[in-house]
Amino acid sequence: MQPIYSFQTAKQIIAGKESLKRLKDDIKLVNKNIKSALIISQPSISDLGFVGTIKEQLEDQGIYVNINLDILPEPTVENIEDVFQQTSNTQYDVLIGIGGGSVLDTTKILSVLMTNDKQVRELLGTDLVEKAGVPTVLIPTTSGTGAEVTPNAIVTIPEEELKIGIVSNHLLPALVVLDPLLTVGLPKPITAATGMDAFTHSLESFISNKANPLSDMFALESIRLIASSIVEAYENGSSVEAREKMLVGSMYGGMALTSAGTAAVHALAYPLGGKFKIPHGVANSMLLPHVMEFNLDACTERLALVAEPMGLAVSGLSAEEKARKVIEKISEWTATLEIPQDLQAYGVVEEDIPSLAVSAAQVTRLLNNNPKKVSTDEMEAIYRRLLG
Repeated sequence: MQPIYSFQTAKQIIAGKESLKRLKDDIKLVNKNIKSALIISQPSISDLGFVGTIKEQLEDQGIYVNINLDILPEPTVENIEDVFQQTSNTQYDVLIGIGGGSVLDTTKILSVLMTNDKQVRELLGTDLVEKAGVPTVLIPTTSGTGAEVTPNAIVTIPEEELKIGIVSNHLLPALVVLDPLLTVGLPKPITAATGMDAFTHSLESFISNKANPLSDMFALESIRLIASSIVEAYENGSSVEAREKMLVGSMYGGMALTSAGTAAVHALAYPLGGKFKIPHGVANSMLLPHVMEFNLDACTERLALVAEPMGLAVSGLSAEEKARKVIEKISEWTATLEIPQDLQAYGVVEEDIPSLAVSAAQVTRLLNNNPKKVSTDEMEAIYRRLLG
């Protein structure tokens, strides 16, 4: 019997080409009487003109606008608390995050820091946020994390050399804007890493122990969209059609993991980011085929179901043959997308492997979702496959 499952996501989603230009009207869906707004982003996004576009629209509506661009690519507790100190002396009616997953996650955390008398470390974990935050508008500029529709926010904890999640429905935004034109200028390496991150969300959600009919629907459609567009988006970054498929596919991946959760790939990726600053999408891409190979005997039928949405020719093949085709295609993508496959390139050596496995073993929230138990010895073996 299917256990009880649940699903919750952003209150309102506006999507489509040039949807950012409607923000001055759509923001009224959050609150008709907004007087002040804080835009949270990074210098690279501001340089593209997106922050200025939002500021101009809001000021035309008589809204006071402040801007903070101090979010680090992999935000630490200290970085988030520093930005909070910079911005907490003003009361805002809405926070607007525009950027990749780091910006979106930080925006969500800032929103609840402003209404809960707690520090970031006190919120690490599940359902530790007591009060709703300042309403947020989240606008992704990458097609990867799906953070715009999840109740999760990831924080780097330097002293533990690990990334840890804050999970609370209070982190869900009031409004999401998905404009594929904001992703057209993404450099190839970011397109590749974030795209594979999105695919990992969907595939892990589909094989998760918590997979359910709702998460399956989003995961399979996400897989279909990403599989049909990731190489095109990488090779022809100006293709709005490919970019839109990737953006919607990424969002669906976020919706899938909201209900089913990710698993061992993410658990093993977090120490790589925390200890060696390996970008999250790159770490996931490196690990994905190897973890799926490890999981194969525990989820053959589920992996086989992914083959057709991926567009693979598998008619007449057995379930195991289909599943292996899926893993082969993932490996082929990582080569085509030129994603690094050697941990040594990031300074990882043999002596680091045991401590990486010990750190990954702490991420029980995700390991419990994996279809197969993973011992620290088995984690070490997976990491070693990525050493030269």
